[in-house]
Amino acid sequence: MASPRSAAASGYRAVGGKQGNAPRGAGTDKTHHNGSSNSIPVGRHHERGAFMTLSRDDSELGGVTDSEMGSDFLYTVQIPATPDNQMMSATPSNRSVDPAIAGKAEQQFVSSTIFTGGFKSVTRGHVMEKMMESEGTHPQLGGARGLTCAMEGCDGKAMRDERGDDLFPCDCKFRICRDCYIDALNAKQLCPGCKDEYKPPDDLLTLKHEDNRANEDLRALPPPMSDDSSKMDRRLSITNPKVGLLTSNNTTDFDHARWLYQTKGTYGYGNAVWPKDDGYGDGGGGKARDASVGKAPQFDDKSRRPLSRKVHISAGILSPYRLLVVIRMVVLGMFLAWRIRNPNTDAVWLWGMSVVCEIWFAFSWILDQLPKLCPINRMTDLTVLKEKFEMPRPENPTGRSDLPGVDVFVSTADPEKEPPLTTGNTILSILASEYPLEKLAIYLSDDGGALLTFEALAEAASFARIWVPFCRKHNIEPRNPETYFLLRGDPTKGKTRQDFVKDRRRVKREYDEFKVRVNGLPEAIRRRSDAYNAHEEIRAKRSQIETGMDPSEPLNVPKATWMADGTHWPGTWTQSGKEHGRGDHAGIIQVMLAPPTHEQLLGSADEENVIDTTDIDIRLPMLVYVSREKRPGYDHNKKAGAMNALVRTSAVMSNGPFILNLDCDHYIYNSLAIREAMCFFMDKNGDRLAYVQFPQRFEGIDPNDRYANHNTVFFDVNMRALDGLQGPVYVGTGCVFRRIALYGFDPPRVREHGGCFDFLCCCCGTKNKNKVMHTKRVNEIAGLTEQITSDEDDDLEASILPKRYGPSVIFASSIAVAEFQGRPLADKGVLNSRPVGALTVAREPLDASTVAEAINVISCFYEDKTEWGGRVGWIYGSVTEDVVTGFRMHNRGWRSIYCVTKRDAFRGTAPINLTDRLHQVLRWATGSVEIFFSRNNAFFASPRMKFLQRVAYLNVGIYPFTSVFLLVYCFLPALSLFTGQFIVQTLNLSFLVYLLTITVTLCMLAILEVRWSKITLEEWWRNEQFWVIGGTSAHIAAVFQGLLKVVAGVEISFTLTSKSAGEDENDIYADLYIIKWTSLMIPPITIGLTNVIAIAVGVSRTIYSEIPEWSKLIGGVFFSLWVLFHLYPFFKGLMGKNGKTPTIVFVWAGLLSVIISLLWLYISPNTKVSAQAGGTGFQFP
Repeated sequence: MASPRSAAASGYRAVGGKQGNAPRGAGTDKTHHNGSSNSIPVGRHHERGAFMTLSRDDSELGGVTDSEMGSDFLYTVQIPATPDNQMMSATPSNRSVDPAIAGKAEQQFVSSTIFTGGFKSVTRGHVMEKMMESEGTHPQLGGARGLTCAMEGCDGKAMRDERGDDLFPCDCKFRICRDCYIDALNAKQLCPGCKDEYKPPDDLLTLKHEDNRANEDLRALPPPMSDDSSKMDRRLSITNPKVGLLTSNNTTDFDHARWLYQTKGTYGYGNAVWPKDDGYGDGGGGKARDASVGKAPQFDDKSRRPLSRKVHISAGILSPYRLLVVIRMVVLGMFLAWRIRNPNTDAVWLWGMSVVCEIWFAFSWILDQLPKLCPINRMTDLTVLKEKFEMPRPENPTGRSDLPGVDVFVSTADPEKEPPLTTGNTILSILASEYPLEKLAIYLSDDGGALLTFEALAEAASFARIWVPFCRKHNIEPRNPETYFLLRGDPTKGKTRQDFVKDRRRVKREYDEFKVRVNGLPEAIRRRSDAYNAHEEIRAKRSQIETGMDPSEPLNVPKATWMADGTHWPGTWTQSGKEHGRGDHAGIIQVMLAPPTHEQLLGSADEENVIDTTDIDIRLPMLVYVSREKRPGYDHNKKAGAMNALVRTSAVMSNGPFILNLDCDHYIYNSLAIREAMCFFMDKNGDRLAYVQFPQRFEGIDPNDRYANHNTVFFDVNMRALDGLQGPVYVGTGCVFRRIALYGFDPPRVREHGGCFDFLCCCCGTKNKNKVMHTKRVNEIAGLTEQITSDEDDDLEASILPKRYGPSVIFASSIAVAEFQGRPLADKGVLNSRPVGALTVAREPLDASTVAEAINVISCFYEDKTEWGGRVGWIYGSVTEDVVTGFRMHNRGWRSIYCVTKRDAFRGTAPINLTDRLHQVLRWATGSVEIFFSRNNAFFASPRMKFLQRVAYLNVGIYPFTSVFLLVYCFLPALSLFTGQFIVQTLNLSFLVYLLTITVTLCMLAILEVRWSKITLEEWWRNEQFWVIGGTSAHIAAVFQGLLKVVAGVEISFTLTSKSAGEDENDIYADLYIIKWTSLMIPPITIGLTNVIAIAVGVSRTIYSEIPEWSKLIGGVFFSLWVLFHLYPFFKGLMGKNGKTPTIVFVWAGLLSVIISLLWLYISPNTKVSAQAGGTGFQFP
C-alpha cells in the first residue's frame, strides 16, 4: 500500500507555492540543536531517496502567511541516542548505503523509539530499551530483545531483519548497530570488522535480485499523473484518465472480455496470440514464459459477478405490513377526530390533556413508522472478492492482494473504567483478523495518556506473537482470547490438525500468564514508581547536604510515574504534576509493532516457539499507540477530537483509504468482517458509499434482557429499514468509513431529491438561496480537484488548504492517494475506477521524520482556524457526535450501507445495571435535543437527502420531547381514579372499537416486524417497556438539560460508562444487581406509587359508593395497569439482590405515599364531614 510519503515523492504534492529545489541532506543550516543532543529537521523522502528538509521558506506552503500557518510549523525531532545521530539517508556521504539495509535499520529504530512533542515544544525521540517488564521476542515488536553491537564501548542493539535475525551490512558478518553503522559510513566508509569497504553479503544481493524480479512481474500501475510534467500534481482527487483503451461510452470501463474476443489477444508479455495450456503465450519469440504466472483466467460471466446484492423482503410480508400502516394511520386520524368532537364536559381538563398527548403520540408514531416502509436485506460474496483482488490475473500475475488499506481506530480514555485487559483483547482480535497484513494498521487512542494503557498494549503486542499464529493455524473463531477460552462445548469440533489440543493447552497457559501480567500492571507501576521516586529523593537529599543547604528544608521532588526503562512517563502521572496531568501532557506516539514485510514470513518448529508455526505466516499488522497532546485552555472535544487526531496521524503514517472505528470494549467476532465491508466499497457504485455500518451485538447481557440492552428493535428493524432509503445512521462503533468522506468531500455523483420539505422551503423563499450556496460549494470543490495550473489558482489553493486541513504538507498530499486507492477496480459499468494491480506495491518503511510529522498533527493547536470538527472529520458540538457526523455525510449526498453478517461481525459489552443504563440513555437523548436545536436539524437538510431519510433524522431529534407528553399521560390514569372521572364521558361502543382497532393493528404490525426482522416478540416487548422507563426518566431530564444548554449556555458533562464487573467475579451478571441512586429514578418511582395508590383509592371508593361507576373504574384501572406493566423491569431492578435495595428508595416511597394520600384527601374530602364543619374543599372544574 502506497503511503503519503511515496505519493508526495511521485507527484502528489499537496499545496503549491513557488518552490525551488530543496537542499539535500539534513546536516544543513536547518538543523537546530538543544543542549548536547542532536536534532533532525522534519522532512520527507524525495523520489531519489534523498532526505528533504522542510521550512517556511522552501516548503509547499510558501505562499501562506504566518498567521494562517501558525508560528510552530517548523519543528525538530530530538534524538539523544548518540551525539551525531541522524537519519541514515540524511548525509551526502550515505548515498552508497544499501536501501534495504537503511530501510530496515530505520524502521527498527522507529519501532524502538517513543516520540513526544506538541505546542511550543521540541519533538523528541527517546530510544527505549524495553517497553514493559517482560521482554518480547517478535521481530516487529518495539524494544524486542536482541544481541548488542560488537563495537567496543557500545551497548546498542544490533540491526535485525524482518525475522529478527542479525542484519549484516558487510560480508564479514560483523554485528553492528544503526548508530555505529552511520558513524562508520560518515568516517571512512570502512567496515569496523574487516577494515575494508562495505561489501554486501551474497544472500542480501540474491534477495535484492529476487525482489527486483518480483517487482517487474507486478507491473503495478501508479496513480495517474498530470499532463504538465514540469509541475507536481496538487490535486485533492484524481481526475479521470483520458479516453484511450476505454469503451465508447466515455467511461473508465474497459471491457476485457470483449477486447480479448475481438482481437484474440492475451494479457501479459507478448501480443495477439492465444495462451498455451499452462501459461501465457510466448510472445512470438518461441520461448514460453515462467509457469508460475499460472493459467490465463477465463473471462466469462463469473468475472463480473457482483460482490454484493440486495435481498428484498417477501411481498407476502411487506405488502400486508404497508397496508396495516395505512389502515392504522387512517384509524388514528378518525379516532383523534372523534375525540375532539366528543369532549368530556365533566372533566374538560382531563380530556384536554389526554387529547393533546394522543395527538403527539400519533405524530411521533408516524415519524417512526414512515422510514420503515422499505426494509431490505443484503448479502455479500467473499469468494468473488478473493477472485478479483487476491488471485493471479493478467494485470497481477503474482496474485498479491489488490485490496485497499484499512486503518483501525480503537479509542479509550480511562483505564479504571475501561479495563486494559478488555482493551488488550480487542487489539488481539483485530491483529488476528483475516485481512492482508500489509494493508492493515491499528491505532489505539489513549485520551487519558496513562502508562497503564501503554504497558498493557505492549503486553498485548508481545502475546500476539503466540495468539495470532495460533488463530491462523487452526482457524480459530472468535479471535478474542478471553471469549474463545470461555466458550462452552467441544473445542476440537471442526479442527483437523493433530496438534490442536496440545497447541490450545499451551496457548491457554500463556494467556493466563498474560492476564496475570496485565492485571498486575497497576501494582507493578506503583511499586516501580515508588522505588524510583525514593531513589530520586535520596539523591536530592544528598545533593542538598553536599551543597551546604539547610537539610531541614523540604525537598521539591516530583512524584513521577516511571516507565520500565527507568525514565519518566511523558503522559499523565498517577500523581498529577506540571505538564503531566490528565488534561496537560505532551503528545505521544509509539510504534508497538513495525509495519510488516510485503512478503510472507513463515514460522518454524523452533523449540523457542510455544507452538509449531511451520508454513504459518507469523507477521503482524502495524500497531501504534497514540495519545494526543492536551494543554489547559484548549477545548479537546472529547471523543470526537481524539478520533480526528487519529485521522490525521493515520493519514501521515499509513493512509489507509478506509477507516474502521471500534470502542475499546467492541472486538472483532467475525474475522472476515472487514472483507464483508470491502464487498460493498469495491462493488459497482461503491464509490458513492461513505460508510458501512455493522449492527452492535452485546455479550454479558442477562438472559431476560431486563433493560433492553440488546436494542434489537433499533438494530434489526429501524436500521434495516433505513438501509432501503439512503442508508443507516452512524452509531459510533463498528463502522467502516471512506476516508475522503470524512474530509468533507462530496460524492462523485449526487442526485437531488424533491419532497414536502422542499415544498415548505420554496414557500418560505429559501430554496433559491440554498441552490446558490450549493453551487458555491461545488465550485469550491471543483477548484481543488480539477487540473488548475495557473499561478493565481496556486495561490488560492495554497491559502484554502491550511484553513481547511491545517498546515501539514504530508497530510495534504495524502488526500489524493486515499481518494485514488479507495476506488473500485476498473470494469464494465464501473465509474470512477482504478487500474487492476495498482495497490500491489509494498509500502515504504517508517522513518523518524514521518512519526515527527504525526506528532505535529496531534498537537493541541493544530486544529486552530481550520475546519476540523466543523466540516472535516468527526463533528464537534454534540455529545452524540456519531449521529451528527453521519447526518453531514448523508446531507452531502453520500450513501451508507447496513451490513448484517451471518456470524456477528463485532461484539461488545453494555451496562446491564439500571443506573448506568439510564445514564447511557440520558447521554443519547441529550445529544438528540442538541441536534434538534442546531443547524443539524433535518428541517435544514439539503435536497440531496431523500425525504424519508429526513423524516428519520427528524425523528432522531424529536423523540426525547415525547417524554413530556408521556410523563403527563402516565399520571392521567391516577388522576382519573382520584377524581372519579375519565378521559371520555362514558365508555361507549365507539371508543372501545377505536381502542381495539388501534391495539390490534399495533400487535399485527409487531408480528410482521418480527417476521421480516427475525427478532422475537419478547425482544419487541422489552423494547416497549424500556421506552416507557427511559421516557419517564432519562428523556425528560435530557429535554431540560438541552434547553438549559440552548437558552442559558450551560455545558453538559458526562462520565464514561464503566465497563468493570460487579463485586462477585463468579457471577457474570453481578452488575445487574448493582443499584446506585440517581435522581433519574424519582419520576418513575413517583408514577408507580401514584398509580398503585390511585388503584386502591378508586377501588375502595367504588365499592363503598352508593352509586358505583364501574365503567370509569375499569377504564382508570386498565390504564394504570398498562403503566405499571411497562415499569415492571424498573421496579424489579430496584429490588436488587438479597434485599440490597437502597434505603433512599424506601424513604422516597414512604414520603410520596404520604404526600399523595394527603393531597387526595384535600382535593376530594368526605362531603358530609366537610358540610358539618362548614369547610370547603378544592374541586376541579
